[in-house]
Amino acid sequence: MSTPPRFQRAAPPPATAATLVRLNKRMADLGLASRREADEWIARGWVRVNGQPAPLGAKVSLADRISVERAAGAQQAQRVTILLHKPVGYVSGQAEDGHPPAATLVQARNRWAGDTAPLRFSPAQLRGLAPAGRLDIDSTGLLILTQDGRVARQLIGADSTVDKEYLVRVSYGAIATDVQAAFPPAQLARLRHGLSLDGQPLRPAQVDWQNPEQLRFVLTEGKKRQIRRMCELVGLKVTGLKRIRIGRVRLGALPVGQWRYLGEHEHFG
Repeated sequence: MSTPPRFQRAAPPPATAATLVRLNKRMADLGLASRREADEWIARGWVRVNGQPAPLGAKVSLADRISVERAAGAQQAQRVTILLHKPVGYVSGQAEDGHPPAATLVQARNRWAGDTAPLRFSPAQLRGLAPAGRLDIDSTGLLILTQDGRVARQLIGADSTVDKEYLVRVSYGAIATDVQAAFPPAQLARLRHGLSLDGQPLRPAQVDWQNPEQLRFVLTEGKKRQIRRMCELVGLKVTGLKRIRIGRVRLGALPVGQWRYLGEHEHFG
C-alpha cells in the first residue's frame, strides 16, 4: 500500500498586472501620505519597498512591505491645517468675478487671539495651502484649509464619511416667520431622503427644525450648492447658511474673518 502524499500548501499565484497598484496610491490607501506627497518622498529616496529604494512609478502588491524614512514624517509634521470662519463674499478656492479667495484672510493679524496652538505663523505655511471642501460665496462658517494631503483625502475623498453640520435660515414663499408651522411635514421627509441632484439620488441627511425659521442639516456629501438646491426642490428659499461643524471639529467661538490652527489632539474622524 503506497503512502499518501503529504499535504502541501499551494503557493500564492504570482502578482499580475491586475493585482498591482501604483505605489503612491497604495501609500494613500494606507494613510501614509497623499499621492502627491508620496511621489515627492519617492523622488527623494525616502520610500522603500521590501527594504529596497522605490523608483517613481513603481507598482506594488498588497503583500509588499512599504517603509518610510523619518525625514518624511518630519516634513509631514510641519504641514499645517487651518480652521477659518469664512465671511460672506469670499470664495473657497480661486478668485471669481472679483471676489477674493478665503485663503487671503490667513495672515498673522487675523489669527484668533484664543488660538492655543504653539505654532508661529510663517509665510511658508501658505505654500500649497488649499481648501478641503467648498463653502458658497453666500455662506459663512467653518472652512478647512490644509497643506496635508491626508486631511484633504479624509474630508473630500470619494470614500469620505465625515459629516458636516449647518444652520440654515429659510423662507417658504412669502412666509419668513414661523416657517415651521407652514412647511408640510412630507416635504421635510423629502429633505431627509428622496431628493436627487444632477441625476443622482442624494445620501440620507439629518434635517430638523432648530427654531421656527431655521433648519439644522447634517450631510455626508458636498455637491455644489447642495443645501440651497435641496431647499429649492421643496419650495424653500435659503436666506442664511452657516457651517458649524466638520466631523468632530466645531466652529465654536472662532470670530468671522479669523482663523486658528487645528490642534494637535483634534481629529475630524
